[in-house]
Amino acid sequence: MTENSVRIIEIPKIKDARGNLAIIEKDCIPFEIKRVYYLFDVPSDAYRGGHAHKKQESFLVALSGSFEVVIDDGLKKDRIMLNKPDKGLLISTGVWRELENFSAGAVCLVLASTEFEEAEYIRDYDDYLRFKAL
Repeated sequence: MTENSVRIIEIPKIKDARGNLAIIEKDCIPFEIKRVYYLFDVPSDAYRGGHAHKKQESFLVALSGSFEVVIDDGLKKDRIMLNKPDKGLLISTGVWRELENFSAGAVCLVLASTEFEEAEYIRDYDDYLRFKAL
């Protein structure tokens, strides 16, 4: 996978005696945020994701707890643990992702570059491989 297709981005934070404040604004991530959603109360033996996007870029942050993101570009798979609320995973278009091994109390925040559009999802892995072959 290229460095630009999937990468960890450190989220700017302000730390003082009252705690930490993380800030996602301006150029922290390379797209305008069109949708925000979060996953929570995911059973530890369940997984989420299992798709790729034709247009959408995503930025995932473990706000609480931890989970693993399995990323796949059709040639290579990697596994990335997210467990720090001041680091997020940028996933570009055309990258298959699965989220698994959620800890108790894990919350996954997702910032997306597009509004929801079912037609831009690739939900079948064989279709994904055909898409990547183009």
